[in-house]
This record gives sequence, structure tokens and C-alpha cells, in this order.
Amino acid sequence: MQNWKIKTSLFLNYFVFAILLNSVGTVILQVQSNYGVSESSASILEAFKDLSIAIVSFFIASYINRIGYKKAMLIALAFVGMVALLMPQFPGFIMTKLLFAATGASFAMIKVSVFATIGIITNDKKEHASFMNFIESFFMVGILTGYFIFSAFVDDQHPQSTSWLKVYYLLAGIVAIAFLLLLSSPLDESSVRKTESAPISNDFAEMFQLIALPIVIVFVASAFVYVLIEQSIMSWLPTYNSKVLHLPQTLSIQMASILAAATAIGRFIAGIVLRKINWLGVIIVCLVLSAALVLVAIPLANNTSEEVVTGWSTAPIATFIFPLIGFLIAPIYPAINSVILSSLPKKKHGYMSGLIVIFSALGGTTGSIITGNIFQAYGGQTAFYFSLVPITLLIILLIVFYRVQKKVTNSETTA
Repeated sequence: MQNWKIKTSLFLNYFVFAILLNSVGTVILQVQSNYGVSESSASILEAFKDLSIAIVSFFIASYINRIGYKKAMLIALAFVGMVALLMPQFPGFIMTKLLFAATGASFAMIKVSVFATIGIITNDKKEHASFMNFIESFFMVGILTGYFIFSAFVDDQHPQSTSWLKVYYLLAGIVAIAFLLLLSSPLDESSVRKTESAPISNDFAEMFQLIALPIVIVFVASAFVYVLIEQSIMSWLPTYNSKVLHLPQTLSIQMASILAAATAIGRFIAGIVLRKINWLGVIIVCLVLSAALVLVAIPLANNTSEEVVTGWSTAPIATFIFPLIGFLIAPIYPAINSVILSSLPKKKHGYMSGLIVIFSALGGTTGSIITGNIFQAYGGQTAFYFSLVPITLLIILLIVFYRVQKKVTNSETTA
């Protein structure tokens, strides 16, 4: 397979950052027990992660072609590996905030580089869309794995124990493996590498010119709303399982993995389906079904019994049904990312990837904070019912995005 080594490296990079980034839901639950913080205070962890992603992405997207995609990824892996090793040495809410800030900053470099690299190692729009879905599905495999890794270090008998922090030694080891694999993977960046001595202000100007395009404006709004939906559910599902469905903490974390598994399967299937079927039709059907699932699944929480839940076999049916929303929303993010990137010249993929990461991060932070505050004020069921609002808005945005994208395609064909 052509470019197999660099493709494998991209998969592993995404895998390890999936574990680190999306442990925020698990860590939100743990810091409430370990450090006595409230739901609204714990929700700030999403901001430390996502705002650092947004800020670093803003600068790195303009400079990435000068640094080089491979070098940027190596720097990110080395940095986050060192911070992970410090986490168990300095337990506390402040160190937890710093860890997610470091993880977000590193992921900004990883994601911008990965998205831009896909344009180099794929040959056409269909292959681009397919690979984008496969790598995003592998990201969800990383999230799924992370739930089980973290739950293995959580002590239900001693909820205030910080023994779970030892998980970061294991994660640092995985980061080291990812670093060595990437170091040995060849990547030809000559087609996009900038070597001229033009001032960096020119790069910022190009990125701002890009965001002024109508197709990009509608796209970033769509990406923002999608990630708002995804992260509001993913970050708060362990807490929902624990406080609404009354599962033990370890089981609450483990069963949140159903969402990641469903999303991974959905993206893998989408990687095949989108080779043959128009992306908009698939996504609209998925969003309508997602709204229906919310209306069906959330009321099931009222029917949970008073019996003590001891394992997967005794968990209420509501624990299994709601996370299936992951399967339905799975194709949306990689599909729209592929559409916008495929609509632009390869030399602009770095800038566009930066914009994707920035607005995705802002959407994630907004979703988590809104959900955390609704959760604290009105309860978990109301917090998850809130997802119906952005689902409706996203349907409207994607229809507009599709129409604008068709106009751009038609004008390029005519020209």
C-alpha cells in the first residue's frame, strides 16, 4: 500500500491523542471526587483543553508550512509526553488544568498537520473522504480504549484515591512509541513546503482571506455546532451515568465507551458508504434519527430501578440506548471536513486545517460549559435534551453549506 508507513503513523498519533483529549469526561468525574469541585467548576477543564487548541491552532496554521508537518507532530508528541509524566507527581486541580492545556496545545499541532498531510498522501476527493472517515473512526477507537484504560486505574472502594493518576505513566509510554514510529516514517512535503523568507504576516493574511469566503464561513459555523453537540454529550456522559443512572464510577466510565464504539463503527461504515452516496442525504437522515433517539432514550432514565448496579448485565437499558447517538452523528464531522478541504488547493490545506481546529475547539468548550451549567441547575436529563437545539440548527447549516459548495464546484467547472 502506498504511503503505508506514514498512514500508520497518522493513525497512531490520532489514537494516543484521542485517549488524552477525551479523558476529560472521565477526569471531570474524578476531580469532583478527588478535589471536591462542582459540576460547573469541573466543566472548565474542557475550556483549558479547547481554548489552548484554538489559540495554538491560530498561530500554527499560519506557520505550519514553514515548520513542516512531520516536525510539528514530533514536537507535539515530545511535549505532551513530558507533561503526562509530571501529572502523577503533582496531583491537584491546577495540574489537571495544565495537563489539558498542554494536551490541547499539542493536539493543535497534531491535527493541523494530520489534516494537511492527508491532502499529500491521497490522490482524489473520494480517497480523501474515505481516509478522513477511517482516521476519524480510529480516533474513536482511541477514545473507546481510553475509557477502559482509565477505569482500570479507578478504585471504587476508595473514591477519593488518586491512584488513577498512575495511568499517565502508561500514556507517556504510548506517546513514546508514537514518537518513534513517526520519526522513522518518510513524508515528502516538497509540494507544500514554504522556504521563501516572506514575513509571517503574509501567512496570517492568507488565512484571514480564506475565512472571508462564503463557503468557509458556513463550514466553520457547521463545524462549531457539530462539535458542540458531540462534546456536550461525550464529556458529560460518565457524569450522567453516575448521577442520573446511579452507576458506580468505574462502570460509569466503562459504559461511556459505548458512545465511542458506536461512533467508531459509524465512521468506519461511512468511510465505505460515502464512496458511493451523496454526503448530504446521509447526514440529514442521521441528524433526524439522532433527534428521535434523544426523545426516546432520555425518558428511559425515569424507569431505572432502585436495585444496585454491579456490572454491565445489571445496568439499566437507558445506559445502552442513548450512547447509540454516536453511530448516527459519526459521519458528519469527517464528511464536512473532507468536503471543505477537497474544495481548496492543497497549499491552503494547512490554513484551512487550522480554522477547522480553532472552531471545533471553540464549539467543544461552548458545548461542555453550557451542558455543565444546565446539568448543575436543572439536572442531567434536561442537559441532554438541550442537544435537540443544535441538532436542528446543524440541519439548516448543512443544507446551506451544500448549496454554497455546489455553486463553488459549478463555477470552477465553468471556469
